Amino acid sequence: MATIFTKIINREIPADIVYEDENLIAFKDINPQAPIHILVVTKKEIPTINDISPEDRVLIGEAYLTLAKIAKDLGVAENGYRVITNCNSYGGQEVFHLHFHLLAGKPLGPMLSK
Repeated sequence: MATIFTKIINREIPADIVYEDENLIAFKDINPQAPIHILVVTKKEIPTINDISPEDRVLIGEAYLTLAKIAKDLGVAENGYRVITNCNSYGGQEVFHLHFHLLAGKPLGPMLSK
C-alpha cells in the first residue's frame, strides 16, 4: 500500500512543495511542530532507517545536502535548525517512508532525554 508520501510524490494528493529533484521532495508539514517544519522525503521507498542499504549512501548524502540548502534558502542556517528522523514505533515514526524533519524558526530547546 502506498504511503501518504508516495501519494504526494505521485501528485495524487496536494502538498506545499518547497523543493524537488529526481531523488527527493520537500514540503511543509501539515501539523508543524515549529514555525518552520519541512519534510524532506526520499522518492525511493525506504520504510525506515533500518532499511537503508549500502547502495543508498549517495541518496542519504544528497538528503543532508538538501536539508542544508533548504535551511540556507529559508534563512535559518545561521541561527540553526534541527533535523530529526524517527525510526519505528518507539522512535515515533508514523509514516513508514524514510523522511527527515527540518525544524527551525525559534529556539528549539533540549532534546527529550528521559
